[in-house]
Amino acid sequence: MKLFGTDGVRGKAGAFLDAMTTMKLAMAAGIYFRKHSTTNKILVGKDTRRSGYMIENALVSGLTAVGYDVIQIGPMPTPAVAYLTESMRCDAGIMISASHNPYDDNGIKFFDNHGDKLGTVCEAEIENIFYNEELLNNSLVTGKEIGASKRIDDVIGRYIVSIKSSFPKDLTLTGLRIVLDCANGAAYKVGPTILEELGAEVITINNTPNGYNINESCGALHPENVGKIVRDSRADIGIALDGDADRLVVIDEMGEVIHGDKLLGALCVYLKEEGTLKGEACVATVMSNKGLEDYLDSFDLSLKRTDVGDKHVLKTMKDDAINFGGEQSGHIIFGDVAKTGDGLASALQVLALVLRSGKKASQCLNAFDLYPQILTNLNVSSKPPLEEIEGLDALLEDVRAKGMRDLIRYSGTENKLRVLLEGKDNKLVENTMSELVGFFQSKL
Repeated sequence: MKLFGTDGVRGKAGAFLDAMTTMKLAMAAGIYFRKHSTTNKILVGKDTRRSGYMIENALVSGLTAVGYDVIQIGPMPTPAVAYLTESMRCDAGIMISASHNPYDDNGIKFFDNHGDKLGTVCEAEIENIFYNEELLNNSLVTGKEIGASKRIDDVIGRYIVSIKSSFPKDLTLTGLRIVLDCANGAAYKVGPTILEELGAEVITINNTPNGYNINESCGALHPENVGKIVRDSRADIGIALDGDADRLVVIDEMGEVIHGDKLLGALCVYLKEEGTLKGEACVATVMSNKGLEDYLDSFDLSLKRTDVGDKHVLKTMKDDAINFGGEQSGHIIFGDVAKTGDGLASALQVLALVLRSGKKASQCLNAFDLYPQILTNLNVSSKPPLEEIEGLDALLEDVRAKGMRDLIRYSGTENKLRVLLEGKDNKLVENTMSELVGFFQSKL
């Protein structure tokens, strides 16, 4: 059974992710981190899911069983765990969350001592240890070597100060009315506090978690709720977070959602104008619209694409010395501010952009139009490598010569081929998609 997915270990709490599996995973992680240990401390945070109690205690048992001391900080956003892991000089950090998933799922994300998410190589090594029963048994400690745990409840202030310091000192949110949806998740305390301390009038919704209502018809997955309140209360802007607050959706003063690619484009140009953009580029994924790419090009900025997943975005940012990137889904990474996508830090940058522009959110965050896009899923009987399909290279060369962008890949779980096509001319996109569908139907 494979443990790690695209973002840590995630599954149904009490089933795939039960107490025994969690404790064993914690032991494996402790053994792995021990190789580079300097402080013998591991930080553990969580979101507001009821199952977080079970998983947290199982993690503490597993880590202390192999000799690690554990610092428990309770409900905190994922980016806060990343920041505090480095700030508090811990060997590693662990976040218990299934992000935007329903309450009955849960997950475990690991961070190294710098607050960076573990790469696939490191995850694979932990997984190998997990299945090595002899190594696990031989790593159990006794007596004075057994680790200890303690809960610290005042670290919330450190994170609040860190996020507030990223907001321009010459600006204030005084006079702004903001609707904030906390998704009944990890930011239910820190979110309103940060915005209010910077002077905003905050209308906070979904900030009463009960262990079961995280992401339930609220937050980043349901921004229409924020849109209605923005309109009814005549607010200036709306902010919707997900359960662990690493994702941001922005709603303008008209109650309309700002597309994630438009947000990336506006923020990237804003950073360039402020003189803080590094690398003259934005990193995004293969899912971002070509309209974003062409918009950035008009400012002599490039778009570098990665596979889907914020950890891939972050890796390219590091490799290419770029300090801005993200996914259209709302994971926005300001490399000089946060270690990973941070919904609250990103929200402050959006608010700074709006204030600097002197315009309404609907005007300054809708700087370009997205190109028409069509996604077609085709049932296939087999999945031969795309590069081996005769005639495909020539066909795609013609598609790209017409100024269109394509993304063609097999589903990882179904016998389907996913074909995405986009371009400026909607009719041309439709006709070309028909041609591609006919081609693949004849071949597959």
